[in-house]
Amino acid sequence: MSGISFRQTASRVLMVRPCSFGFNVQTASNNAFQRSGFESGAQEAALGEFDSFVALLRSHGITVDVIEDTPEPHTPDSIFPNNWFSTHSDGTLVLYPMFAPNRRLERKQSVMDHLIGTFDIRNIYDLTPYESKGKYLEGTGSMVIDREAGIVYACRSPRTDEDVLKEFCKLFDWDYFLFDAMDASGKAIYHTNVMMCVGTDLAVVCLESIRDLRVREEFLRLLGKRDIVDISLEQMGSFAGNMLELQPSGERKPLLVMSASAKKSLRQEQLRMIESHCDIASPDLRIIEANGGGSARCMLAEIFYEEF
Repeated sequence: MSGISFRQTASRVLMVRPCSFGFNVQTASNNAFQRSGFESGAQEAALGEFDSFVALLRSHGITVDVIEDTPEPHTPDSIFPNNWFSTHSDGTLVLYPMFAPNRRLERKQSVMDHLIGTFDIRNIYDLTPYESKGKYLEGTGSMVIDREAGIVYACRSPRTDEDVLKEFCKLFDWDYFLFDAMDASGKAIYHTNVMMCVGTDLAVVCLESIRDLRVREEFLRLLGKRDIVDISLEQMGSFAGNMLELQPSGERKPLLVMSASAKKSLRQEQLRMIESHCDIASPDLRIIEANGGGSARCMLAEIFYEEF
């Protein structure tokens, strides 16, 4: 490990307010969480869900930077910015190679201008040339990062390539744990952040999705002394793995962000375990989840920078 200290949780996030949200056919081939039949009025409904989510986060003491999306180029999944960039407390900005051609268009100048004009970014590391080789790593969708321990968790999928993962980890002198995780139908889970979340003292994971018991045992060992909330495949299907721990301003408990559908799927003992560590914020994201195949965590790009 390098001598840099990385914080596990952020108190500030960037979110992209959609203007052309909808079902993305280019991502549906390997995102089993997308559901057709909810396209009518999706943009208007998603806008309402988005604005309510922003207000909820701010009411909990989270700083939210909202960037308005642009009509051109057309980007139906721009509401999920965590897949194409990540920020790091050493001043690094990383840009990621994306599987779907229309998702590559989300790397818009308006977002870059905000980041570069607001924060002390010391270097930009661009992994996007891997797209020409058919190799992808979709940010903190493909990876769930334990920053304090220096371990990156990633499940294999068409969107998560080991070569790119290895190069990313070299940037910070981090180790990685690459594993296979399957949904109920035996299909590879497309993004690691739908089956697990790692916070400061708590982890939410779908152990059932890791079928190799030896791999599962090593996975649990790496999570260390954290309390584990083990969710089922059915709960994962309600986005119960797609959570993110944030740190509100002031002397408040950490905040675990999950959707209303995720919270509804949890059993009382699971909720009690979570609430022993964190407060919960659970916005209604039904239309965004159905059309986009992503949930609360996917909408949040953590900001670990200091302002100028």
